[in-house]
Amino acid sequence: MQIEQTSLPGVLVLTPTRHGDARGFFSESWSRHCLAKAGIDLDFVQDNHSLSAQTGTLRGLHFQTPPHAQTKLVRCGRGRLYDVAVDIRRGSPTYGRWVGVELSFENGKQLLVPAGFAHGFVTLEPNTEIVYKCSDYYAPDCDAGIAWDDRDLEIEWPLSGMPVLSGKDAAALRLAEIESPFAYEGSFPWEKERQA
Repeated sequence: MQIEQTSLPGVLVLTPTRHGDARGFFSESWSRHCLAKAGIDLDFVQDNHSLSAQTGTLRGLHFQTPPHAQTKLVRCGRGRLYDVAVDIRRGSPTYGRWVGVELSFENGKQLLVPAGFAHGFVTLEPNTEIVYKCSDYYAPDCDAGIAWDDRDLEIEWPLSGMPVLSGKDAAALRLAEIESPFAYEGSFPWEKERQA
């Protein structure tokens, strides 16, 4: 498993090794043992899978508030998407900054989005599937989000026009209009391990 740090401390790109032959390939998309050796010891409890039929479907920017905050490990099962994480931890040196990574079936990359970050994506091909692991169960009373087009964030979405949005996402507030329930508490355990 290749592990790369992004420009946001704590947000990682994980690329599992693919073992291929004439039949196709085999890959371990998640291995607790392998990642624990790298200091990434997470207990995922739920897998989610969604299909977006149209190119330009944008979902996000979503997060769950404590006590049901979620760390997510996101990958693309089919097609191609642009995945974004935004630091929303009050007091963080990178508060309000974002990182975006293209995830596709072809490149096999995954994005680790820690609790304390908002997450969203836009599809770059029709019939794109996103599959992601969550460290806590879905809790409707803790479901929250911020506007995908928040001008203060200046996210450079690869869009050629207006995205396809849900009503909830279209009505989301800007980050400056909410009180983030997350506070910066220093480095994530896997950052300390990688720095040692």
